[in-house]
Amino acid sequence: MRTLVLQGSSMGVIYEVTNWVWWALLRFRTPGIVVLRFLVHLCVLMSLLLFMERLSMAVVLLYVKITGKRSKKYELESMKRDLEINYEHPKVLVQIPMYNEREVYKLSIGAACNLSWPSDRLVVQVLDDSTNLILRLECQRWIDKGINVKYENRNNRNGYKAGALREGLEKQYVADCEFVAIFDADFQPESDFLWRTIPYLLLNCELALVQARWKFVNADECLMTRLQEMSLDYHFTVEQEVGSSTCSFFGFNGTAGVWRVRAINDAGGWKDRTTVEDMDLAVRASLKGWKFVYAGDIHVKNELPSTFKAYRFQQHRWSCGPANLFRKMVREILHCERVSIWKKIHVIYCFFLVRKIVAHFVTFFFYCIVIPLILMVPQVYLPKIIAIYIPAAITVLNGGCTPRSVHLIVFWILFENVMSLHRSKAAIIGLLEGNRVNEWVVTEKLGNTIKQKSKRRRICGLCGAETSRIVKFRFGERKDLLGGILVGDTDGPVSVVLCKP
Repeated sequence: MRTLVLQGSSMGVIYEVTNWVWWALLRFRTPGIVVLRFLVHLCVLMSLLLFMERLSMAVVLLYVKITGKRSKKYELESMKRDLEINYEHPKVLVQIPMYNEREVYKLSIGAACNLSWPSDRLVVQVLDDSTNLILRLECQRWIDKGINVKYENRNNRNGYKAGALREGLEKQYVADCEFVAIFDADFQPESDFLWRTIPYLLLNCELALVQARWKFVNADECLMTRLQEMSLDYHFTVEQEVGSSTCSFFGFNGTAGVWRVRAINDAGGWKDRTTVEDMDLAVRASLKGWKFVYAGDIHVKNELPSTFKAYRFQQHRWSCGPANLFRKMVREILHCERVSIWKKIHVIYCFFLVRKIVAHFVTFFFYCIVIPLILMVPQVYLPKIIAIYIPAAITVLNGGCTPRSVHLIVFWILFENVMSLHRSKAAIIGLLEGNRVNEWVVTEKLGNTIKQKSKRRRICGLCGAETSRIVKFRFGERKDLLGGILVGDTDGPVSVVLCKP
């Protein structure tokens, strides 16, 4: 009897809840349809803006590829010959900002120190905000080889990367440096990088920045890195190429670029008001009349985030920062008198509004919320051209820049839709200056540790033969091995590889 009473009461509750839900649906059905129709029209407008921007860039890129015409021709080979003959090399500063980059610091410092440039005209500056001083030993190793390496360590992280770069340019030995090349901790430029970029700046005194393309060394590590490669290839192949060819403007990527020091100072130097200090500097320099050039034929090796956690933090910074910068600079851009109306439109509409805000909102709100709701509300109509054809065209224009991964286009669509929620939230935080607007988490890098672990061989410490036997002993402990004596010389256990007793 008690069970029947409980079942009857639970059925009554379910019945009341069902009646309440049905009443709410009838009560708010008409206002809900009105709101949904408004959202549909808003999303359709944003989708059309995104499609037209993507289509226009594709047309410009096709024209550049067919005609081979860019904004300006550069006689790079003649300038290289003049430098070699006259030996009038400008002094170049190479900045490498780091923060606890234990896995990659040797690769980046080594690549910078191996740059082909007269040693007396090159300064390698390692800006270390790490909590340990392990980088000092690596810098000293290159100093002993005759390389002009300057190790700068701060006891704080004020301004993060922007603060480190700003303080690095204030050093006395930087006063006579004309150009500065910037590389993040995981970037490894080829030895001829400066020979292929500096001539651009010498040939055009109006040029502030030469940006190189990124080459991903771990693109084949997993499916997520392949999908990241597809998104970034579009950024480099289309967005930066078109910006360089039309307005001589694009966002600095924060690394793998060479700046004219005078342009940085003219723009007001590095500022840490947002998490995209590189984009901030690029916009301010552009408003001062400086021009940029994208050298897509120069590739610099680097690493993609190989864990979802690292990628999520990176995307938050890359989505929140531009939105926040747009909020801070839109008035300054509108009132700037040194640039043309066309360039203002390009920066505000194309660069910020469509690419940094609308693109995230369309992907999430339209594709993931509005269209599924329309399927359940037959009173709201959406034409097929908007619901199917335009999204398909945008997908082809975005994902077609990586031909080797075309077969992954479905996975790329699903991955981008999943990330659209995270990016849209970050963009809203940036526009409203929410709590995480200045969150800065360094992207985790693995370097070549995975390859080293998979390929590592154990070599006998005495005879050099390959083996698998390991002998462990502690500090101060003496062991007679093969007629010799080994003594521990570090704190804690020591592992020695030996081929036989």
